[in-house]
Amino acid sequence: MAFTPPRLLPLPLPPAAAPASTRAVSARHHGGRTAPELSGPTPRVVVVTSGKGGVGKTTTTANLAASLARLGLPAVAVDADAGLRNLDLLLGLENRVHLTAADVLAGDCRLDQALVRHRALQDLHLLCLSKPRSKLPLAFGSKTLTWVADALRRSPNTPAFILIDCPAGVDAGFVTAIAPAEEAVLVTTPDITALRDADRVAGLLECDGIKDIKIIVNRVRPDLVKGEDMMSALDVQEMLGLPLLGVVPEDAEVIRSTNRGVPLVLNDPPTPAGLALDQATWRLVERDVMTAVMVEEQERPKKKGGFFSFFG
Repeated sequence: MAFTPPRLLPLPLPPAAAPASTRAVSARHHGGRTAPELSGPTPRVVVVTSGKGGVGKTTTTANLAASLARLGLPAVAVDADAGLRNLDLLLGLENRVHLTAADVLAGDCRLDQALVRHRALQDLHLLCLSKPRSKLPLAFGSKTLTWVADALRRSPNTPAFILIDCPAGVDAGFVTAIAPAEEAVLVTTPDITALRDADRVAGLLECDGIKDIKIIVNRVRPDLVKGEDMMSALDVQEMLGLPLLGVVPEDAEVIRSTNRGVPLVLNDPPTPAGLALDQATWRLVERDVMTAVMVEEQERPKKKGGFFSFFG
């Protein structure tokens, strides 16, 4: 299929301010700085993936994008799930998505018309790959998002970040989502099924040439880690052999935030999970990582088999 780059119009992107108390907490956790230092050329194209569904990948994408926009870094969040999109719900934009990337590539609209600006965060835009319960025409192929990313690069208002919410699994949707990416955030929970899938996805990303892969360990419960009923972030990092971007604790506020369509990082005062995702955003911007530590000060005895056995 011959592809003609979409026509783009300038999009004014004034920065959105965070609540004063949220900025104060963020500054306190980053040595008094109120904004991170952006590393590398823009736009940075980052795919957020997991392999296994239900580990919090879309929630992570929504909150990373919102946190970036709150920091004054323009971000385009792309829902790459062609049939079962949910990113619009988590951002509270479900009633405003009328045009999609499929419409742009079919020549039915311009790219700027398909981008949906967030009401509260002027630096955040959403782009959905297609309408719910629909499929992309086969002629679009795996390069669909590569064309979109190239068009955004040529835009007069190039975003600092393009975050791609990858569908679950490793089929054609996965291939399409990772095609334009230069970096990957691998979201997992500390259980063996999610970790086995994450390990498989990490290998596929590396085979596709994506070497900058960082992990976010989601839904961690320190009480279960202390009782040796859940793997720690250190266990997960040792298993996957990847740098750690963040550790997000289990937080009931995640469900409330999701149902309201308001990203968790916008809560004021911040919740533990929201603060963890905000810190992960800073590390993403600066290409930094965190060091995993044991929950207890005294080293735990290692169990034979168990968590580590399934990796052989």
